[in-house]
Amino acid sequence: MSTFLFDELIFGPIFSRRLGQSLGINLLPIDYKFCNFNCIYCECGWTGKNNKITLPTKELFYKMLEEKLLVLKNNDKIVNTITFAGNGEPTIHPKFDEIIEQTIILRNKYFPDSKIAVLSNATMINKQKIIDALQKIELPILKLDSAFDKTIKLMNEPKENLTVNKIVENLNKFNGNFVLQTMFLKGLYDKQTIDNSTETEITAWLEIVKQVKPKLVMLYTIARNTPAENLEKISLSKLKAIADKVNKLGFKTQVSG
Repeated sequence: MSTFLFDELIFGPIFSRRLGQSLGINLLPIDYKFCNFNCIYCECGWTGKNNKITLPTKELFYKMLEEKLLVLKNNDKIVNTITFAGNGEPTIHPKFDEIIEQTIILRNKYFPDSKIAVLSNATMINKQKIIDALQKIELPILKLDSAFDKTIKLMNEPKENLTVNKIVENLNKFNGNFVLQTMFLKGLYDKQTIDNSTETEITAWLEIVKQVKPKLVMLYTIARNTPAENLEKISLSKLKAIADKVNKLGFKTQVSG
């Protein structure tokens, strides 16, 4: 299926199902995806094999973000959220922690009511400087698509050996001050049936929710084209049924069908 890349360092604001009018930040290359996951549902397509990586400097980022925010402010535009996402995993950037500091300064100057969000696959939260940076923003949104290693391997195709136990261990370092996001889908991939919305999957996943105690759980499904074929979105009614189970545990939810 046809997917797309973000071809700018700063883009939008665009309307987000979860984040409102969102000003997007892409700290990664603009002409290919750079990630330590190769998710079968990623709207940016498959992760390529590129040896020469060029990432924007923190100086360039600061300059461009201030210019953009100034224009938006002068034109009375709405910015609900400044969102780090883009063509892969944003926390891979070696100056990510410093860039977050810069973003907070500029947000406070131009749009003090806006929130800062980071959409992350949670692979880099084994590093204390990443945890510290994410704890300074309003919406550290960390992914966990299943409670089973087999499903994670199939859905996310991590480049390194990654276990659910290790992800949970790192999520617990946030003491609940983070947002958990989970993509629900079903279909056929690599000659294997996949469905992380089954009773078995949900029961195990709910146990993890109870362990890590997020301040919010985002449940969503496919909204755009995916690199893998034969994938299907989960119905809104089923997503809401899963959310009800989370609510009964005492956690807030946000559903995007």
